[in-house]
Amino acid sequence: MKKYISLLVIGLISFSISSFAQYATLYPSSWFVGMKWNKVQVIVKGGYDGFKKEQIKVTYPGVQLQKVHSFENGKYVALDLLISANAKPGDVLIEFIHDYKVHAVYWPLRARRKGIGKTFAQGVTNKDFVYLLMPDRFSNGDITNDRWDAYKDTNVNRTTPITRHGGDLQGIINHLDYFNELGVTALWLTPVLENDMPLENEQAGMVAGYHGYWFTDHYAVDKRFGGDDAYKKLVNAAHAKGIKIVQDAVYNHVGIEHWMYKDAPSKDWVNQWNQYTSSNHREEALMSMYGSEADKKVMLDGWFVPHLPDVNQRNPYVANYLIQHALWTVEEFGIDGWRVDTYKYCDEAFLNKVNAALEKDFPTITIVGAINKPFAWTEGVNKLYMTLAQDLLYKAPEKNWIFLDNHDMERFVSVIGEDMNKYKMGMSLLFTLRGTPHLYYGTEIWMKNFKDPNDGMVRLDFPGGFPGDKENKFVGSGRTEQENTAFDYVKKLANFRKLHPALQNGKMMQFLPKDGLYVYFRYDEKETVMCVLNTGSKAKEINLNDYAERTKKFTSAANIISGKNVGNKFSVDAKETLVLLLQ
Repeated sequence: MKKYISLLVIGLISFSISSFAQYATLYPSSWFVGMKWNKVQVIVKGGYDGFKKEQIKVTYPGVQLQKVHSFENGKYVALDLLISANAKPGDVLIEFIHDYKVHAVYWPLRARRKGIGKTFAQGVTNKDFVYLLMPDRFSNGDITNDRWDAYKDTNVNRTTPITRHGGDLQGIINHLDYFNELGVTALWLTPVLENDMPLENEQAGMVAGYHGYWFTDHYAVDKRFGGDDAYKKLVNAAHAKGIKIVQDAVYNHVGIEHWMYKDAPSKDWVNQWNQYTSSNHREEALMSMYGSEADKKVMLDGWFVPHLPDVNQRNPYVANYLIQHALWTVEEFGIDGWRVDTYKYCDEAFLNKVNAALEKDFPTITIVGAINKPFAWTEGVNKLYMTLAQDLLYKAPEKNWIFLDNHDMERFVSVIGEDMNKYKMGMSLLFTLRGTPHLYYGTEIWMKNFKDPNDGMVRLDFPGGFPGDKENKFVGSGRTEQENTAFDYVKKLANFRKLHPALQNGKMMQFLPKDGLYVYFRYDEKETVMCVLNTGSKAKEINLNDYAERTKKFTSAANIISGKNVGNKFSVDAKETLVLLLQ
């Protein structure tokens, strides 16, 4: 009897002390009632090697502890929790009992958001115009979060393209009206999760994780971007402006400072090799019917670079961890879609599973991947015609995301030799072809550069987004005549597309190019848009009757850029592009 009373007293003392601070770290850090994914596997990390020997008790109405899993690393256990349909929001009590002590940990179980498919998890469709930006390089709206002493990289230096520059989520919030003016309906941000990594030695030198692809904690938004609160603020503010948010997912790898590698529950959480093995980066090894298993393994399991351990998605615990994080993120922050990075390096069965889980709980969510050459039999606009002719390979080609450049490519303006005619041609294609257009930040204001000597050169700061900038390209008065010409052209195309369903989800008809002249149509039951690209060196005469299959009921056409009516016969100059609404 005395021993029982003693144990009870000790337990109560330990309980009261440990209730003020978490005794262990839980992943996911919380969950939600009413989810289709109601069998949640919680990874628990304790503070000492024998943690897996502790007895565990879960006390909460509607939550049942079904099984406890242990790992070779004694700091970890996994809890299989079943959350019933009648469970209510609250704090789930999880007790860890060891050496006559009871330590209490609270795991929040929250109510779900309202408005799935309407106010969040809306998905990105071919009605949208997606704008890709890199938070560190777009705008610095809060200089107080530029440096964090607790992080391994505290350097902020805008004079070099491979270090952090200080851009953040508040900077994006400050320019939501700019996106509205341009006609943007969705923002795709490179990753915002914590990248607590030191500078790493790459070909370009000692590089920072400013781009966001070196995750070290899936359940924390990087404090240099403003942290969790700033991300929630951005999502809410963007939604209030009619703008969706697409988050960049990375399932393939983590940063080498992530606990998944440094202190993994078991070694097989990342793909192991006897010596460092890089991926061969050849997707042909996966697609070839003659490919060797050895080459497939190196493609899938080889590491991207030495400081990015390759995640083993075939490990069921790892798969659950990644799937649950994706589900949790949509519900916690209210994002609208995912862009999956390094998709081809991931295990196919895992990708199918995570995509199915996301679509089950969020049915409307989206998960998402020629001009510069002269006309020839298989080049120039003929190559474009041939590419579009292969749309039969896609189940739904209208869902493809199309683009001219991104953060891993040479900037479009430089690739076309800073030729405004080619710029207009590229933008016209981007906003009138089937699919969902996405534009890389700054391309609309003529930002240019090649990846020389490194990727950072195509990831420079948006002028005017940072304190002390001499020029502000967010406003017309701060742009040159050439920059305003570029901006206004994109603005007119994007906003025209926003108002005309024929360019969003209408059908397409293209005519074989002749002597560098390429003509195609986007149309539905109510309207027809005609696109004319003259890539030749001489002016061409156009007669609507020559395209009677699509134009027989129309007598004239209006230029959507100038607003002028061009009649049923008109001329298109050499290197000129026309986008016309038939009347």
